[in-house]
Parts: sequence; C-alpha cells; structure tokens
Amino acid sequence: MKILVLGGYGVFGSRLATLLADWTEIHLVICGRDLKRAEAFCAGWSGQARVHPLALDRADILAGLRTERPDLVVDASGPFQDYGADRYRVVSACIDAGVDYLDFADAADFVFGVGQLDEQAKAAGVFVLSGVSSFPVLTAAVLREMAKTMKIVSVEGGIAPSPYAGIGLNVMRAVIGYAGAPVKLQRGGKQGFGIGLAESRRFTIAVPGRLPLRNIRFSLVDVPDLQVIPPEHATMTDIWMGAGPVPETLHRILNLLAKARAGLRLPSLVPFSRLFYRVLNRMRFGEHRGGMFVRAQGVAAGRPVERSWHLLAEGDDGPFIPSMAIEAIIRKLLVGDRPAPGARSAVRALELVDYEPLFAGRKIWTGFRQEEQAAPLYRRILGSGFETLPPQVQQLHGSAAARRWTGLANVTRGRGVLPNLVAALVGFPRTAAQVPVSVEFSPENGAERWTRTFGGKSFSSVQAFGTGKNEYLVVERFGVATFALALVIKDGRLHLMPRRWLLAGIPMAGILLPTGTSYETVRDGQFAFDVEISIPLIGRIVAYRGTLQPA
Repeated sequence: MKILVLGGYGVFGSRLATLLADWTEIHLVICGRDLKRAEAFCAGWSGQARVHPLALDRADILAGLRTERPDLVVDASGPFQDYGADRYRVVSACIDAGVDYLDFADAADFVFGVGQLDEQAKAAGVFVLSGVSSFPVLTAAVLREMAKTMKIVSVEGGIAPSPYAGIGLNVMRAVIGYAGAPVKLQRGGKQGFGIGLAESRRFTIAVPGRLPLRNIRFSLVDVPDLQVIPPEHATMTDIWMGAGPVPETLHRILNLLAKARAGLRLPSLVPFSRLFYRVLNRMRFGEHRGGMFVRAQGVAAGRPVERSWHLLAEGDDGPFIPSMAIEAIIRKLLVGDRPAPGARSAVRALELVDYEPLFAGRKIWTGFRQEEQAAPLYRRILGSGFETLPPQVQQLHGSAAARRWTGLANVTRGRGVLPNLVAALVGFPRTAAQVPVSVEFSPENGAERWTRTFGGKSFSSVQAFGTGKNEYLVVERFGVATFALALVIKDGRLHLMPRRWLLAGIPMAGILLPTGTSYETVRDGQFAFDVEISIPLIGRIVAYRGTLQPA
C-alpha cells in the first residue's frame, strides 16, 4: 500500500510513520514543502516500511497524485483553520483521482463541512474521513460506550499533553488563531458560542488504581467534537472540550490574552504563534505524563448519574495517541476491512475496542468511573480498581460504619533529636517489637477518623475525599498538617503516595513533602500494613509494620 503523507516529517506525520514502521507492505511518501527535512527524515528511517522523500506543497497535490499514484493520502499538515476559501482542494483532488483520504483536521468547521463532498466521494467509490484523531474519534467512541447504559445530557472533556510531548508550529498557529475568538458549541440545547481559551475548568485525570495526574487547568478549544458529537446523541444539550497545556503560568498568560482580545476586540494573536511555540517547547519540566478525560452527566434507570472515562499515558507513549486512529484504520485496510465510500467526519470510524490493541504493550491505561457519593472512602477514590484489591484489604476499607481492627506491630523511630521531636509532636509511638495495636475507624462529618493505638499510646488522623486540587486523593489531617495521598494499586499492594501537603492551611513546597514507602497488603492470610514516614533534610520519623484482624 502506497501512502502519501502531507506533512510527513512534521509532528503528527512522523509519529504516524513510526506507528506503521513494522509493515513491510507499506510504502510511505514523506511529503512537505522542505525537501531537506523530508530527506533527513527518510535518511534516519529504521523501520521495515519503505519510505522516500518528496517536495510537495498541498497546493500542488494534483501533480503529486499523478506522479506517485498513491492508494491513500493522509493530510497531516494544517493548520486546517487556514485552508482558505478552497479548503477542500486536497479532498476534491483525491476524489477526482479515485484515491482514499484521511486527515488529522482539528478545525471544527472543516470537519463538520466535509460532508458536502459525500455524493462525489460515493460516486468515485472512495472514502474521505476527516478529523481522524483523538478529538473526535476517541471521544465519540467513549461516549458510545457510556450511552449503552445511560442517556447522555451534558459532556465535557479534555486532553492534557505531557510537557515533554512537544507541539508543532501549525498546531500552535491553530490554537492561537482562535484564542479570544467565538467557538461554536451547544449550550442549554441550543447552538451557542464560547470564547476560545478564555473559559477554563479544572479536572483531575485519575485512572482507577493508577497514580493520578496533578489537578489540571483546561481551557476551551475549537475542536470537531463540539459540532460532530451532539447529533450523535438525541438527549445531549451541552458539550465543552478543553486542553490543559503546561506549565500553567504560560497557560494563564494565554487565557489573559484571549480575554483581552475578546473584550477589547483586538486582532488575531497569530503573530505571536512562533513566540509561544518556542517558549512552550523549551519549558519542559515536571512529570513526563499526560492524559485525557471524558465526563458525562445524564440519566440511568430514571436517576441522575455522572460517569467519566480517564486515560493516562506515561513517558514517550502519550504523544503517539493522536496518530493512533489513522494507524488503526490503515491496519484494518491492510487486512481488507475498508470504510464505506463517502465523505464524512470520522466520528464513527472506530469503537473503543479498536484502541485496545493499539494501547497494549505501551504505558497507556484507561478506565471508567461512576460517582458514588455514599460509597466508602477508599472505594469511592479507587472506583473499579477497588475490586482488584486483596479480599482482606477490601474488607478493611469496604465499610463506612464504625469498626475496630486489632493485631501486632513493630515500630522503629528515627534517630536524632529532630526526628524524635517531630514524632512526639504528632504522637507517633516509640520503638517497640510485637506491640499490641488497634485501629478504630469512626465516621466524622462525612470523613473517617482513624485512631491508632500502639501499646496503650494513641494518635489519630482524619481522612476525607479530596476536592479541588486534591480531587481523587485521600486527604489526611494530622493536627495542623494535611497530606493529600494517591491510592495506587501495584503488585497486589495498595500504596499510599504523598502528592501535596499543607501546614496550617498553607501549601508547602514540594521539596519538603514527606516521603517513604507505605502500603497495605496481605501476609499469612491477614491484612498487613507497612508505613514509613520520612521528611527531607530531617530523615526518617517513624516506621511501623504489622498485621490486623477485625475485632
């Protein structure tokens, strides 16, 4: 199969080529206006698929089709918002030449309007799918899965790239282009407008049982989902889609500029695209992790429900996700599974199950959640991950009622004046071996108080469901100190991992965040705990481990 990729050496085109590298049946024509960049890409190629460079501007697509005679054209160039009056020039040329077409279009109007070429495409016997990327293909697949068990009324979603993912200049131009401009969307059951990058919401991406991303600020983006998804769900009245670029400081500057443009009726911010492109691609720090979410509110069995889907990607795997939809379609083509002729958005191109083999073997995890306000604390935070815990751990955390567990523990305090002073202030027990221990759990104003007693000496804390920046975290308060802990399931253990902390309500620096390995598991058929608390610059404060049984 010969595939002509416009923008083949760019961000999305090059990643698509990498995803298809294992197919010897594929011949990729790496196109772009800069022949040297195309040649450099092909010179560094190490995949099994054949590649060759070609200097080709999208305005000269007819010449490229005549000389190369491809089986498929993939437009990975953009920005699709700037294709002008003759924006479907490439699409029309492909239809006339009898060549199938796919694109990465992120412009809502472009994707929504491609249907005007449907009759021509059908007559030519070719398929034209526009917007073949995470927005809207993956979003739509998730919502179809949710719609099997609920009537969807409102939807919000977002994508949060890793700070190390990089962003192409054309993507930056597209985003800056609609910053402060009207964005078509559906609100209150009517067609309305938002202001690009001027509306923001916060959300925590938290795949059940995995380390959540930090709470992220998302701002409204003009993506195809806003126009092509509402017609798919008769009961939908509202939709909102955002992006969460980091660092947040730069994000907030974009928000201010967008609001200024909208409020003062300023011209487009596109002239600043290159500046933001350079800054964003240089400010790479923090966790090399990204994600995506879709949250829907609606009705199931006559009752209001809220469900969400979360995707977490770690390391270099995340940046490949936007290219995976086209990868999936091409892999299907290679085994004879061909989309029906016609021109349309890619909103129904794939189902969620089609992504499973694409994510397999990569550091990409997904999961659904349903909000259950009355569920016990740990079950509510872990969602479906709770069911994967060992039975004894489920038993301890599976109730919101008052209860008491007892057992034996070994305690080791840190050495030195400062560690012992901190331990004494909190009330941690002294060093002891095989000391009797009990833990009493009691409901307290929607939270849960844990009173731990080691050999007659007690200390307590209050655990609650996190809100705001602590969403999907356990917030544990010891006197004036408050810690936000992630619940992470790994190798049959429930790990408690510190993420943020406050002292007297004041957020503290991350470099001072207490550390240590703390987890719950099963030993010799009993619930077992292993807790270690250390503070940077001070050292270990206390460590205690033991087993418990219901009293």
